[in-house]
Amino acid sequence: MTFCTTCALPSLTQFASPGLVEAIVEGTFDRAADPAWETSGASTVEDYALWCGHLCGMTCLRMALGPDAPSLFELRDGALKYGAYTVDAEGDIHGLIYAPFAEYAREELGLDATVHRHLTVDEIAGLLDTGRTVMASVHYGIRRPERPAPGRGGHLVLVTARDGDRFHFHNPSGISPETRCAELPLTMFGTFFAGRGVSLGPGQEAGSGPGHGAGPRA
Repeated sequence: MTFCTTCALPSLTQFASPGLVEAIVEGTFDRAADPAWETSGASTVEDYALWCGHLCGMTCLRMALGPDAPSLFELRDGALKYGAYTVDAEGDIHGLIYAPFAEYAREELGLDATVHRHLTVDEIAGLLDTGRTVMASVHYGIRRPERPAPGRGGHLVLVTARDGDRFHFHNPSGISPETRCAELPLTMFGTFFAGRGVSLGPGQEAGSGPGHGAGPRA
């Protein structure tokens, strides 16, 4: 496990082999051939291949929990029990659904998880200043910030700190060490950001969290 020198949290990818992330996301490598798939906690390589592309949120959660976090697929299984993901009759996976995810994080993992249906970049900065981390919905194109943002939302990154007008964040599908533990000016981050997310903080015992309301999908 690699730890970030800026925020000290783990740097993790949603794919079991960090060195293969670029090839997997570009479609030039079959994720079912990932040699490290068992380290994800998946029960079979088929389960891993089906789900790993959907687990950016669980990877963010795992990083926020720190080095003693459960495996990626243990977290997936817990989130499934709370309805944070759904699978339709055609086998298509939908989620992460924020409200049941936040309930799972509170009830089972002891985190103070809050859904933010409407969130600005400045509000993320304020949450960071109070010691929280933020799972922010961004476009996956944020892994190539030198290119114009092709859209907003659909992927989750964990924003962990800021330095003045720059955000530091961990990207579960970063294609290099520099894009896995990345920094961007707030204005540039905002061009990828969909204006919603979930903030996380310590301080609640498992089983003591409040109820939840409806929340957006990632």
